[in-house]
Amino acid sequence: MIELFGFLASLGIGLSLGLIGGGGSILTVPVLVYLFHLDPLLATSYSLFIVGSSSAVGAVPYFRQQLIDFRSAVYFGIPSIISVFLTRHYILDLIPEQLVQLGEFTLSKDMAIMLLFAVLMFFAALKMIGKHVSKPVDSGNNYLLPFILQGTGVGLISGLIGAGGGFLIIPALIIFNGMPMKTAIGTSLLIIAANSLFGFIGNLDLQRIDWTFLLSITGIAMVGILLGSKLSQRIDGKKLKPIFGWFVLLMAFVIIVQELN
Repeated sequence: MIELFGFLASLGIGLSLGLIGGGGSILTVPVLVYLFHLDPLLATSYSLFIVGSSSAVGAVPYFRQQLIDFRSAVYFGIPSIISVFLTRHYILDLIPEQLVQLGEFTLSKDMAIMLLFAVLMFFAALKMIGKHVSKPVDSGNNYLLPFILQGTGVGLISGLIGAGGGFLIIPALIIFNGMPMKTAIGTSLLIIAANSLFGFIGNLDLQRIDWTFLLSITGIAMVGILLGSKLSQRIDGKKLKPIFGWFVLLMAFVIIVQELN
């Protein structure tokens, strides 16, 4: 029964990506850890493949509608890809299995990854719930550096927690770069696909992959993202953002309670 909920949630992963261009990884890691009982570190690797493959499929309808800003995707995506690859391939190995020991309490690497994930979910939720006014994109000399810095930061976080970064990319593209919502979704999906798949490749020699399980979850998520892309043509994504924000906020609290219990 729990696994059935997991497969249904996998459909929700795709729906989220298709509708608002992000949030898939926010669902994927908890689903893999709590419903399919995977090790958190392995779950982050699986998450990168699931979200990356689904996002690549989901970006196609937006490409056909000319709703992808390729210049922004390149400026944001290249430093992000480099950052996520280095993080998955080198930095994760440098983090010790036990980080802190205070009496009977031990902060392990796995617990730290999940708690970091929850904290980021919390702040991302606040961004999605709140109302922000977008500023116009600066197309001059100041255009490139902010994208490079944002991409590098998102790549580092994506590599650590196995997230495509859509829940950070979408606010960055809209709030800091003034991109229209629909274009931000399409651009985000392209960046997420590149980020996630390169991050997964960085872990191929570190994990033994159960391809049957992984491809089945990915296939369900792909169905979801195609449905979400169809629905996004009829539903205003701005109306969905606060609803999804409250859901993300709830998930963040659930993860914190689970890890600290």
